[in-house]
Amino acid sequence: MVQFKTLRLLVVFLILGLYNQVDLVAQNYSVNNQKSSLLVLGTSSLHDWEITAEQQKGTIQIENTEQFTLKDLTMTFDVEALKSGKSSMDKNTRKALDYSDYKTITFKLNKVKSITKNGAGYNVVAVGNLTIAGTTKSIELPFTLSPSNGTISLSGKKDLKMTTFNVEPPTALLGTITTGDEITIKFNTIFN
Repeated sequence: MVQFKTLRLLVVFLILGLYNQVDLVAQNYSVNNQKSSLLVLGTSSLHDWEITAEQQKGTIQIENTEQFTLKDLTMTFDVEALKSGKSSMDKNTRKALDYSDYKTITFKLNKVKSITKNGAGYNVVAVGNLTIAGTTKSIELPFTLSPSNGTISLSGKKDLKMTTFNVEPPTALLGTITTGDEITIKFNTIFN
């Protein structure tokens, strides 16, 4: 009976030890919405414009053994929380993105194309599925990944065309003001 209890304790300690090793190898982080920023920049026949994503959610998984590895990255943006500071533009944005049917924009990592050391951080080119208004396309997303004191920072920019995702560029004033098809997404996302 004593041997069985000893064996059981040994198994528990081994499992806990392995669990702690796995935890040290693969680390999960969640978006800090308060410290993160994402801007969508575009043009129109009247003036340039920008929209801020006020709500971000997401997770990143990093493995740092002998070689730094990005294992997973998922991001979600609430369409209703895309704000320009102008209610009519926000309404046109939600309409263009078919908000009644598609509440979020998502990015899901498929693979890392390249990762190179850059000082204290890394230059990364990720390939993943971006879904906007129900249309999913595979894109390359370049960014700088910087780990520091228990946080991970991703920063970069990506040029896209709305029509690639079957989004009709919004218009205003009965079509007299038109929006350019090309947009630039600039982000600085903090995970902790």
